[in-house]
Amino acid sequence: MKTIFRAATLLATMVASAPLLAQTFVYVSEADDGTIARYALNDQTGALQLLGRTNAGGKVMPMALSADHKHLYAAIRSKPLQLVSWQIDSKTGDLSQSQTVSAAASYPYISTDKQGRFLLGASYDGDIVHVYRLNSDGGISAPPVGSYKTGHAAHSVIVDATGHNAYVGNLGTDRVLQLKLSDNGELSALGNGYVKTSAENGPRHSVLSPDNRYLYNIGEMGGIITQYRRESSGELVKVAETANAVASRYKLEHGRERPPNYSDKTPRIWAADIRLTPDGRFLYVTERTSSTITGYKVNKEDGKLSLIGSWEVEKQPRGIAITDDGRWLIASGEKSTVTGSYEIDQQSGALKKVSEAPAGHDANWVITVSY
Repeated sequence: MKTIFRAATLLATMVASAPLLAQTFVYVSEADDGTIARYALNDQTGALQLLGRTNAGGKVMPMALSADHKHLYAAIRSKPLQLVSWQIDSKTGDLSQSQTVSAAASYPYISTDKQGRFLLGASYDGDIVHVYRLNSDGGISAPPVGSYKTGHAAHSVIVDATGHNAYVGNLGTDRVLQLKLSDNGELSALGNGYVKTSAENGPRHSVLSPDNRYLYNIGEMGGIITQYRRESSGELVKVAETANAVASRYKLEHGRERPPNYSDKTPRIWAADIRLTPDGRFLYVTERTSSTITGYKVNKEDGKLSLIGSWEVEKQPRGIAITDDGRWLIASGEKSTVTGSYEIDQQSGALKKVSEAPAGHDANWVITVSY
């Protein structure tokens, strides 16, 4: 009896002391289907399992996560233009629609601040950035409380860790805008209001280093990664440029801006997304014409990039996301029938595909959330 009791006590102690396993969910917007695919990600193996799909009510593209990870937001780019919010079930990953509001423009990019105050949208068609206030329950308050005219083709907007500055990738003007974000959601120019990229690089998406010291922007048409140092004022100073890594290998010509009626069979640079691992050690970018992801090591002293390698992935990769533990990268493909998961080698940063799961039509934005 004593032996049984001791064994039971030991088992109970082991269970109590064992670390709790995280539960990670992946969401991919499927624009042409008007749905958001929901996946479970095995945190130990990287295996993806399709859980189901949520009807978004229209051409759903960019998505963003609330600061507390309780809500998922998405922009509907078909008419009527809308912003939608869902509550996330942390146990099942299910989405329950909590609110739909009218959007003041068509947004190819939305984001939230870390303070949980605002949702921001960049409008490529409207040449404008809008700021919406978020309610205490996570809902979106419309109309927007702030706006800023950007110049031609605003393609992204992100907020720094302090919540005081916003940065806009402005594809049509070869500028990254630097803006002040007030506590009321108003936007105004910081310094002269912008920094430049190389001519015709077409600045698209940006990412900030975890320590808030550097901003990296990927150019859609030139494929150049531009690194900026962030001053204490929030102003940006260009420090380095990293050339596109796959243009020569795949014989890609310089890219062009692609309006809705774009038609050109010439293989051209067509970069899309850029992401950093949560520890800031590795950076990844996607290139759609070659269907590749390229990885870089980030120097911890000066933030400069050194090439790791490039890997062929899902066809025409639009979006990628990296899990909170930095172990897994998830990639969607606009012309792929699957969403892929990739293991990130923790020493080298190299990618290795470990799993895939079915995807709908025109899969683009990817969000991961762990509980």
